[in-house]
Amino acid sequence: MRLFNILLAVFTVVLTCRGQEAEKVTYDGVTYSTIGANLDLGNVLSDAQMDDRFNKMQTNDTLRTKFKAKVTEVCKVKGCWMKLQLNNGQETMVRFKDYGFFMPSDIAGKDVVVNGYAYVEAMSVEDQKHYAKDGGECQSKIDEIKEPKKTFGFEADGVLIENN
Repeated sequence: MRLFNILLAVFTVVLTCRGQEAEKVTYDGVTYSTIGANLDLGNVLSDAQMDDRFNKMQTNDTLRTKFKAKVTEVCKVKGCWMKLQLNNGQETMVRFKDYGFFMPSDIAGKDVVVNGYAYVEAMSVEDQKHYAKDGGECQSKIDEIKEPKKTFGFEADGVLIENN
């Protein structure tokens, strides 16, 4: 029984640590790596159009959409979230449906297309501090977080990463 448990643990670790396999697709001469669900580039909003949509939404509203934007930051721990640049200096925090996939940590500055649900929320102080720590912020910046803030969020079920 002990040997079985050890083998089961090793098998689980091997399966868990496998690299994500990203399919390559090409649209209009640009090559993308697909992570998560497959998606096409029809009806993709720009970052400015998405910013406009976010600003018209109320807290707890959701919108099924896809848009293209530049990655500003990725979780340094395991790629479990990323931030995308919107218009006028705004950002949206992107998380991944059911933690089903993660982003490579070296994609800051790259353009991506995300598909899923946009939403507006009031992010708690605790969550803000958690994400600041994951993002590598210094402790003094983390300590400055004192109140909830209105944030733009996105739950992605698929991502296309532009290959340069």
